[in-house]
Amino acid sequence: MSPPPPPAPTNPEDYQAIVKDSLIASVLGAGGMVARMLLSTEPLTFGWIARRLIAASLIGIFAGFALQEYVTSLVMRFACIGLAGAAANEIMEGVIKWLKGRINKETQGVTKGKPNGKTKRAKRKR
Repeated sequence: MSPPPPPAPTNPEDYQAIVKDSLIASVLGAGGMVARMLLSTEPLTFGWIARRLIAASLIGIFAGFALQEYVTSLVMRFACIGLAGAAANEIMEGVIKWLKGRINKETQGVTKGKPNGKTKRAKRKR
């Protein structure tokens, strides 16, 4: 059962709260990725670090909004956001694989038929 949708923000303070929550989730997600990088033994380049930190920040924001209504404990929500940031690579790969499969499934249904979308009519016998 899904929670009821939150009311649309109408006050400027509501937008400030959303920005604040996003910023906190972004930092927590990036912190999770930094912890993963510090534990890694492979050599890291600046580009690799920057890409992973941006991905972890985005995943942290999405995880923060997704968990906001489900996890009531603030500490547990922060822990989940940090773990999602640490696993951002795997989450992004899974999402991309799911999207590719979904797109391929949709396009196969379209391309199997006739090019103009019409079926050939059967000829009548005389």
